[in-house]
Amino acid sequence: MSSSKLQESEVRIEHSLHKNEEEFRVSRRNTVQQGLQNLGIHCSVDEVPNIALLGSGGGERAMVGLLGSLVQLQKTPSLLDCVLYLSGVSGSTWCMASLYQEPDWSTKLEAVKDKIIQRLSGPAVCWGDAFAKLEKYYNEKDIFSMTDFWAAMVVTTYVKEIDEQPLTKYWNQESKDPFPIYTVIDKQSKQIKEGDPWFEITPHEAGFSLIGAFVGTSSFGSQFDKGSMIKKQPEIDMLYLQGLCGSALADGDENVNFIWQLIKDFINNSKSPDRTEKDPDSHIGFQVLLDLVNMILYVLNGKDPSALEDSIRTTVNNLAGDKSQLIFQQGKLDLTDKEAANLYMKNFTMDVCHNLSVRFNFRLTVNIYKCMTQWIWGRKYDFLHNMTVSNEAVPAALLESKTRDYEDAGLLLNSPYFSVLRKERNTDLIISLDFSHGDPFMTVTEAAKMCRKRNIPFPEVNIPDGHSEKPKDFYVFKGKNVPTVIHIPLFNVVNCGGKIEDWRKRYRTLQNPFSAKMITDLMEVAGKNILNNKAKVVEEINAIVGQKRSRR
Repeated sequence: MSSSKLQESEVRIEHSLHKNEEEFRVSRRNTVQQGLQNLGIHCSVDEVPNIALLGSGGGERAMVGLLGSLVQLQKTPSLLDCVLYLSGVSGSTWCMASLYQEPDWSTKLEAVKDKIIQRLSGPAVCWGDAFAKLEKYYNEKDIFSMTDFWAAMVVTTYVKEIDEQPLTKYWNQESKDPFPIYTVIDKQSKQIKEGDPWFEITPHEAGFSLIGAFVGTSSFGSQFDKGSMIKKQPEIDMLYLQGLCGSALADGDENVNFIWQLIKDFINNSKSPDRTEKDPDSHIGFQVLLDLVNMILYVLNGKDPSALEDSIRTTVNNLAGDKSQLIFQQGKLDLTDKEAANLYMKNFTMDVCHNLSVRFNFRLTVNIYKCMTQWIWGRKYDFLHNMTVSNEAVPAALLESKTRDYEDAGLLLNSPYFSVLRKERNTDLIISLDFSHGDPFMTVTEAAKMCRKRNIPFPEVNIPDGHSEKPKDFYVFKGKNVPTVIHIPLFNVVNCGGKIEDWRKRYRTLQNPFSAKMITDLMEVAGKNILNNKAKVVEEINAIVGQKRSRR
């Protein structure tokens, strides 16, 4: 690798913005100033506020809800022209990914919106194309994880496309759109509650928002040692990014059963006639894999799997002959001891997979089983590996590990507050569109608590009694020397009347893709939140401009 390429891929550890982002902020300020004038707010360039728009998680509900909100924000007079940053978590990133395919999408949003809705209302990606994409993920990089499976086989059923372009190809420094920030979290940092779990991916760089450690986005996932790239990996594409950002099922035991069922469906679809013709015995291998999934599901549901285990052991040993056999000896499987039963199944699954990989060309499928058994999601090479740094904010674990696991940021906080609360972004106004399921104020109240612990400026948040059950459509939280936060819950008493629970039940996070009517109805409801409160947003922007003017 040339020295110039190595130089481009070096790691950056400092509390500053990427130079290209700084340049965009300067040019965007002029656009925002003109947008403010169109709203009747006249100010100098120095008085222009930095406004960030946040889209929470919520699967397809968040994707469609964000789209409906943006359409209303763009309607004349446009509030969207006044937004500097558009940051998303989980399902909102699915919407962002669709938007940024189109250069200057915010200038032609009606046409872009129609195109997205037509795609979402149309047929799903065919299974063969999704499987081919999964095989490509497996073959072209060093580290395979359940996120690859999730992106190719599940996310495609919702977004209904396979976008193989990388994020860096969808950005132009002269863009007329807000600057996009996609967010995930570092799983290990979340688990040990040390360091900075908040991880952002922009068109220029990817890294830890609060400790200030970044690598070029095109190099994220490549192997590094002491700050320099030693092995290039393919740049992550937009489908994988959507799978990474929208991997809410990567956490929690309650999701294991559901994903094993998805894998069972995958195995059934993999048994193509062409494959069995090339290797007549492969149907036996596929049956073992199905029996293994069923055995795992039996154990998860507290049912006796001994008949399935006996069948698997007999078949595997007959296939192996004298060459190999299961080394994990059959023992007493105690279903009343959940931890012991899970460990038994983990060892047994790994042993079966090893034996099948010797006999059949099942490398991809076997790796899916292994990743699932070990619960590996979003694994990438650690770009901070073996670095020597003077910044004490960088935990030792980040410098020592060879790999890191990344997952849906909604598993920690279902709104990307910390991406725009970086001190160097100097955000004046945060407009939070909350598409979350459940408590409509959890994101803003939790953000306030987390900011207090970290001494990050954030307004005090007090929710009026009774509003958690019957939220309104507009809340403002502000204070001295803190950003103003506007919080807008998706379903509320204004746009839903007394039928909030009906709307929540209709648009659950985990359900089949929405019908055309469901998409249209949700777009309208989300849009009302903006339409009904545009004047209030302008009022808050005007107040911030006045504060900036008085401080000059």
